[in-house]
Amino acid sequence: MKLRSVLFATALFAATTPALAQTIDDTIKPPVLRANVSVAGDVVRIGDLVENAGVAAQIAVYRAPDLGTTGTLPVVQVLNVLRQHQVIGVTTRDIKDVTVTRLARNIAAKDIQLAVAQALAHRGGLGEAENISLTFDRDLQDLHLEASNSGTLEPTAARVDPRSGRFDVTFEIANDASQVATQLRYTGVAIETVEAAVLARNVERTEVLKASDVIVQRRPKAEVGTDPAVRDQVLGMQMRRAMRAGQPLRVADLAKPDLVQRDQAVTVIYQTAGIYLTTRGKALDSGTQGDVVNVLNPQSKRTVTGVVTGRGQVTLQVATPAPVYVSDTSAISSNDTPAAAPVSVADGSSNPQAPVKPE
Repeated sequence: MKLRSVLFATALFAATTPALAQTIDDTIKPPVLRANVSVAGDVVRIGDLVENAGVAAQIAVYRAPDLGTTGTLPVVQVLNVLRQHQVIGVTTRDIKDVTVTRLARNIAAKDIQLAVAQALAHRGGLGEAENISLTFDRDLQDLHLEASNSGTLEPTAARVDPRSGRFDVTFEIANDASQVATQLRYTGVAIETVEAAVLARNVERTEVLKASDVIVQRRPKAEVGTDPAVRDQVLGMQMRRAMRAGQPLRVADLAKPDLVQRDQAVTVIYQTAGIYLTTRGKALDSGTQGDVVNVLNPQSKRTVTGVVTGRGQVTLQVATPAPVYVSDTSAISSNDTPAAAPVSVADGSSNPQAPVKPE
């Protein structure tokens, strides 16, 4: 009789605990352990670990992993903790471990860098965001925020010193769990860069650049200047001055390659209406396409002037006589026939000027 009373009292006490109360009421589903758990806060509660935890669901039993990370709990350990809070009879479904993931708003470092560059674009003399190079005062790393920070990264203040390039940018992110937005601040140095052709080796004046002589790099705009040369512009061009490896090229450093070199034997061309003559000469100047150079006739020792029209080729400048017609009535003969055909006025005379043959 005494033993029966003790068992009844034990059953009555058990009926007052959450888990045992569920076993008495067949309409309540049994507690089931979850294999994978995701939490948004900094603690793990029984309701996160156990489905149908009843009134014990809000009891905190573990500290959550760091933001954006995942931890593992052995099932045996979890069951022991649940028993301490009178949660028993939990179905485990042969689960060995429970994984717990801390939800987070992850913002990649590259996205932060892009947002800062966009906030600084066209400020303090800077240009487009894609041309801005940033150096942060602290190493820029991926950012993990509470999952409630669901808003966009909005710049609220952006300042940059035009001389030093020092910048200070503040962002705000709307928080679903609070009326106060999350603030982020970044400082460092910003410079504008441009893509430039850079010498891969030392070069001398008058050298013609080949593909292997040039590499493409982004350089500070202040270093390159306002006329940076790009790779397609420099190949096959001639250096105006000697330069060292690593120096960026400017348009002003380059010239069209000389087609005629000083003291070079060249072909001299004389061409006019109906006449095409060639002879040999010695260039007294260097020149590229279209340059005017002096050429010595080695036989007569006379110097003529011509235009560089090809490699080792100079064409003499020949003035073509301009025809005019006499309009004075005194030039009309008595029989009303025009007195003359077109005449040249190249030398101010009425006689056509014979072409000058090359020396």
